[in-house]
Amino acid sequence: MPRFPQYSPAVAGIPGSVYSTLAHRLATFEGETYPLHVGDTWLEPPEGCRMEDLRTADYPGLHRYAPPHGLPALVEAVAEQVAARTGVPTTPNEVLMATGATGALGAVAGALLAPGDEVLILAPYWPLIAGIVRSFHATPVPVPYLGAVSNAVGAVEAVTAHRTPATVALYLNTPNNPTGRVIPRDQVEALADWGRAEGLWLIADEVYEDYCYRGEHVYLRSLAPERTFAAYSFSKAYGMAGNRIGYAVGPAEAMDQVRKVSTHTFYSAPTAGQVAALRLLEGRGEPWLSTTRERYRELGAAAARRLGLPAPEGSTFLFLDVADRLDERGLLGFLEDCVERGLFLAPGPSFGPYPTSVRLCFTSAEPEVVARGVEVLARMLGRFPPQEVTV
Repeated sequence: MPRFPQYSPAVAGIPGSVYSTLAHRLATFEGETYPLHVGDTWLEPPEGCRMEDLRTADYPGLHRYAPPHGLPALVEAVAEQVAARTGVPTTPNEVLMATGATGALGAVAGALLAPGDEVLILAPYWPLIAGIVRSFHATPVPVPYLGAVSNAVGAVEAVTAHRTPATVALYLNTPNNPTGRVIPRDQVEALADWGRAEGLWLIADEVYEDYCYRGEHVYLRSLAPERTFAAYSFSKAYGMAGNRIGYAVGPAEAMDQVRKVSTHTFYSAPTAGQVAALRLLEGRGEPWLSTTRERYRELGAAAARRLGLPAPEGSTFLFLDVADRLDERGLLGFLEDCVERGLFLAPGPSFGPYPTSVRLCFTSAEPEVVARGVEVLARMLGRFPPQEVTV
């Protein structure tokens, strides 16, 4: 029981920086930098959906609190989109607008978790989910999965091996950050069936739903709507990370509990960001999204090709093992060598038990800058163009 000057043990164990402990050196680096460590985009949102496009004359109350549930017109539009995409009838009572998908997942965790509970997290995973679970005094349990499981039987075996009497939920992220992989339908179906049989909650992080380049994105809620919470993000879909708008969808009765947490943490999502999101869903977003998806596909394939990796199936990331390039200093030494060249990458341990891996985002800067950063990494890995190979 912590007392002054001690802190919560659960929070004390959460790392302060999840993407790079060396990121502070960006500000003082002399020369071109390649900031490929944070998942973002160089693109601006569609025209008509930017902050400069909003006027208080057109939107009275733009700088006041929005309803805690979300702007009614936006909640209605989101419910219609979710129903169309998942095939599951969705009402506004099943939707919560939040401060990004991060806020949405935090509210879900607060509604579900009690001290001592465990959440199975398919790994590699989005780094903030582990800290979110810890923030509510539960324990994240990484389940090595993407790259380790190849079929539905293996999927069930993987989660079964980590389940304990304390397990209350299973979290999965597809299309995946950091691997760029998409979990196939047969595996998602097997996990949904297993979660139902085991009496668990299911948490689906589907913020990259719009960026599936190969295969099929399977909505977990379409398979087990009675126990699934799904999180989505205007940040990732439309380049609006600074607006902090995402949302959670789940069973209506359970969402009453989720809204209690959101009301007592962030209260309401930013009003102006919600207005911009509504303008997107009114028709301005789809042309931008279609063009951007193709650009991302090409950029990801080009980066993967240069690094000798398979093209990403979805999301905006590549995840690679650099074990053969590490010396006695380990991964931190390799990342320091990258920084000396202006290249910033995210360390593998942020995403689970991956002490020799790194993640790069191929949309975090202008394509020409990313290409030069990828070239730096390729040369550090000894992957020279064919004409430069010496015998």
